[in-house]
Amino acid sequence: MCRDWLRFALLSGLVLLGVSPARAQVRDTQVQEGMPAPAIHAKLLDGGAFDSAKQRGKVIVLNFWASWCKPCREEMPALDAFYRAHRAEGLEVIAITIEGPEDLARVKRAIKDFSFPAALAADAQIEGYGRFSRLPVTFVIDRSGVLRFDGFKFSKILDQPTLDKVVTPLLRVSKDAVVAEADPSQKTESARQGK
Repeated sequence: MCRDWLRFALLSGLVLLGVSPARAQVRDTQVQEGMPAPAIHAKLLDGGAFDSAKQRGKVIVLNFWASWCKPCREEMPALDAFYRAHRAEGLEVIAITIEGPEDLARVKRAIKDFSFPAALAADAQIEGYGRFSRLPVTFVIDRSGVLRFDGFKFSKILDQPTLDKVVTPLLRVSKDAVVAEADPSQKTESARQGK
């Protein structure tokens, strides 16, 4: 009840100020495209863990959402289809809901049909990505850990053509090239093994 009232008050205040809720955003962050992405650590709903440092060499799609958010639910099938089609190429998708532990049952129902992992923001360390008053917001991180897509600059829901345009080129960059760039000794070892 209190959470719904707070959500209503925030959106009402934005409307009174002449700000469209769909375009409203709060950004207390220095995250910028072309710069290293802030670290992501999360306890997943299935009990596993996600650590962006351990995902080095993979492309990460970080999606912030909520089960009550209609645009979030509308883009989830496209995210899931893209993930299923490209995870063997080194794609990771993680969906972090801004909802709290009291909403866990509703969150699990909303995410149950999707194959990518999800977490509660309360169970995640996601400092550096800002505070959200607009959802969904998605970030894309390349194989080297650099932010390549800033969701604060994109006000539409993600669809298949947008994912193809933004993520597919990043997947074409070889994991071996990224590892060699990060650690020159790996390049020597790969050459010695004939890779």
